[in-house]
Amino acid sequence: MCRVTQHLLLRGERVTTQLSRLGVRPGGVLLVHASMRSVGGNAGGTVDALRRVLGPEGTLAVPAFTPENSDTSRSYLDRVRGLSDEARARVRASMPPFDPATSPAPGMGALAETVRLTPGALRSTHPQTSFAALGPAAAALLSGHRRDCHLGEESPLARLYEADAQVLLLGTGFDRCSAFHLAEYRRSAPPRRRYRCVVLSDGGRCWWEYEDVALDDSDFAALGSDFVRARSDAVSTGRVGTARSHLLSLRAAVDFATGWLDARRPGGR
Repeated sequence: MCRVTQHLLLRGERVTTQLSRLGVRPGGVLLVHASMRSVGGNAGGTVDALRRVLGPEGTLAVPAFTPENSDTSRSYLDRVRGLSDEARARVRASMPPFDPATSPAPGMGALAETVRLTPGALRSTHPQTSFAALGPAAAALLSGHRRDCHLGEESPLARLYEADAQVLLLGTGFDRCSAFHLAEYRRSAPPRRRYRCVVLSDGGRCWWEYEDVALDDSDFAALGSDFVRARSDAVSTGRVGTARSHLLSLRAAVDFATGWLDARRPGGR
């Protein structure tokens, strides 16, 4: 065995041990947000370590969001800021329609893309906020993702809540914790807005517009800090690879966030 291969095997074993110590449940359902730049190593090896800890009965899920095909997304608005109307029109004309089988999700990071591209992985069909998953519960978690429901009751987040999933923030902060978005839907009278994106139809490429809850992650870092202080029993923190990481109960996070958002955002109780 060459030294490089031996090093990779030893590193994979170390990451597997760290994940087990952090509390990842064998046979459970795990939603992962990851920064491989913080974790170190390679995404494929980390996915292998996650699957070893989860075991054959466990299911690994990741976000596979695609703001790149929307002209109402933050990424689009940043991209066209300062451009002329003609230049904006060219950008819109070049935006690819969402295809769950092929559309990449570059903003979600290398680990999420590795999961999405793994043979046997499934993906939900929302053209903006799809999820990908590997494991025996993947189909049940991802089916029924309504196209006018980003991250609410008709999305995989609600199915992950029902499955008592864990959330692993692997080298990322609570500002990346998508589970908190489900709490936005569970607020009393959440604000709503219009969204628009490019999709495939029988006639080819077309724009589709719909209304949904106005998603806002600007206060998720503060929400996460308060959650850790209030529910330390539902969060474990430790090092995975070279990164400080958090493992938490998705149910506990959503339940806490629902009350927190209602108390602090305009229009709440």
